[in-house]
Amino acid sequence: MIDTLDDLDVEGTTVGVRVDINSPIADDGSLADDARLRAHVDTLSELLERGGRVAVLAHQGRPGGDDFGSLSPHADRLSDLLGRPVDYVDATFSQAARDAVRSLDDGDCVVLENTRFYSEEYMEFDPDRAARTQLVANLAPVLDAYVNDAFAAAHRSQPSLVGFPTVVPGYAGRVMESELDVLGSIEETPEPRIYVLGGAKVPDSIDVAWSVLEKDLADHILTAGVVANVFLIADGVDLGDASSDFIYEQGYWDEIDRASDLLDAYGDRIALPRDVAVDRDDSRHELGVNALPPQEGEAAMDIGSSTLAYYERLLEDAGTVILNGPAGVFEDDRFELGTRRLYGAATGVPTSIVGGGDTASALRRLGVEGFSHVSTGGGAALQMLTADQLPAVSALERPGDAASDLDNGH
Repeated sequence: MIDTLDDLDVEGTTVGVRVDINSPIADDGSLADDARLRAHVDTLSELLERGGRVAVLAHQGRPGGDDFGSLSPHADRLSDLLGRPVDYVDATFSQAARDAVRSLDDGDCVVLENTRFYSEEYMEFDPDRAARTQLVANLAPVLDAYVNDAFAAAHRSQPSLVGFPTVVPGYAGRVMESELDVLGSIEETPEPRIYVLGGAKVPDSIDVAWSVLEKDLADHILTAGVVANVFLIADGVDLGDASSDFIYEQGYWDEIDRASDLLDAYGDRIALPRDVAVDRDDSRHELGVNALPPQEGEAAMDIGSSTLAYYERLLEDAGTVILNGPAGVFEDDRFELGTRRLYGAATGVPTSIVGGGDTASALRRLGVEGFSHVSTGGGAALQMLTADQLPAVSALERPGDAASDLDNGH
């Protein structure tokens, strides 16, 4: 059982809140998209309005990446979204960070620096070991409680995600609570149940396909994107050198054998594209699978109109649809058709659940709305759908017995 904010006596309590506000960064250093910050407004607002003293923990980017940087702009944007001042300190667990947390009054909020500025945060540990890292060992003594609202990162076992609830009482925030309620009860959703697996996360998608087919959770799986290309090659379709080379370069060549095994075992429930779209003379050109391979240098960039009509017919009778990954290279206007139409059709299904990450970005870009639930997590959502444990969720189920041994600094 996991405690939620309903179980937390907030007033006067110093709460460390782990969120996932990892966002694209514009050239001028500002946030290019604040969707992930908006997702956590309810949790943060509730804690502050109930008199909590809130210290926000989060990461931004990966070391060496273009988006790796300070959380100062995130603090500024959170101040706007919350309608109250949000302080920022350029430290995570040092004396300066602890002093900033100790100085909070009821209803105050401070954003601590990017957790990934600290090297151990980019490593994975079991919870007990994570509790002994510098981040947790130094910051936990000034916290009374820990709230994890970072569902999008819950498939990782990093100190800020699994270490704190080992030593201070842990709670699920509203985002985490909602995600677990929806994704943890897939087997209770209306049937027929259709999974749409697209995008480029081929190993994860094949893991999901095996899991939901073996457990009889899926009546149909519709393939799209690079996932579909792997299945087409597994089915003996010649997609040409450009598509094949991309799959090889991504390290997915072995996935073709796994896809082939899936088709042998469950081929009657796995739908493959009937046509694909390629770039020919700078225009979208559709080819039926019987007309493949394409010309030299042409790659499958989207599913075609015949495939869309086929998939739309299947979705008309669905009770539930779970979607993850775009249908093609939606960033190119010539190849957004598959994603726009496929996801648009899914909004008409009584229960429609969208995995986050790149999929949520695609939908925002295309302006597609009307789903029952849009997850904040990509990898985490996929892992939940395979019924695997999420480390950060499991950590919240652990008793915080050691909390009483800490000097809370109050």
